[in-house]
Amino acid sequence: MELRQLEYFVTVAREQNFTRAAEKLHVAQPGISAQIRQLERELGQPLLDRSGRVTTLTEAGTAMLPFARAALGAVASARVAIDELSGLLRGRVAVGMVVQCAALDLPGLLATFHQRYPAIQITLSEDNSDQLADGVRDGSYDLAFLGLGATEPAGLALQVVADEPVVAAVSSQEPATRAVVSLADIADRTLISLPDGTGLRSAVDAAYASAGLRPRVAFEASDPRMLARLAARGLGLAFLPASVARAYGDGLRVMSVRDPEIRGRLALAWRAEDPVSPAARALIAHARTALPEPYLSTEPAPAS
Repeated sequence: MELRQLEYFVTVAREQNFTRAAEKLHVAQPGISAQIRQLERELGQPLLDRSGRVTTLTEAGTAMLPFARAALGAVASARVAIDELSGLLRGRVAVGMVVQCAALDLPGLLATFHQRYPAIQITLSEDNSDQLADGVRDGSYDLAFLGLGATEPAGLALQVVADEPVVAAVSSQEPATRAVVSLADIADRTLISLPDGTGLRSAVDAAYASAGLRPRVAFEASDPRMLARLAARGLGLAFLPASVARAYGDGLRVMSVRDPEIRGRLALAWRAEDPVSPAARALIAHARTALPEPYLSTEPAPAS
């Protein structure tokens, strides 16, 4: 039994397809098939059912999978430990993040990691939360900082790193309104919103649904800063995380939202069950240690 065979088996089990597994591993498909059949001959049981359009686990494969993952994880951990001792930890880590996250000092986090592991290359990409979750699941990203909506993404390990109120923002040129409003108070307002697939949009839609209301979205933008600018121009009401309203609130009148309260949550996400590279494991461990407790904000909306 070889580690290469276990890696091939785990990847095919995750992708449910030999061709996709070969693409992920940058290996020819016949080579993967041959190695897994050799593993099955050694174990005396078929691990994968190849009869359908989707490759599935047999009963033996289901029993084997957690042990294969554990073996690969143990080897990756050993490599991290040895490389840290020799100061030679290298590799590349792909990090995803939501657009313009004001509640997290990600540059500072990456800078302290780079000081400790200067030989590790880091790529950083922005996307919406749904795409980031898919990217972590399929291996495009090793880890991601994504917004959480009403439901948490399946198949990922999560650590909440920020939890703050979402506020309602309109142009400061509008007549003064109450500092605290309910969704019913602003139900007839035209909204400026992040697009579908973002954590904030999911949280807002869920809050409206719980109140028996339907949001009237007229403008969508992927950058919260643009939402603030559009609201400041009088084009509608924008829901913003309190940290964003505080940082980019010029020209805005900001109101706290109650009944129901809407909260914006940011989480670190990674694949818990599948093996990742030693470099990625090191960054995940660094991030989890550097952000041990969520930034939990219960403060009122910033003054208008």
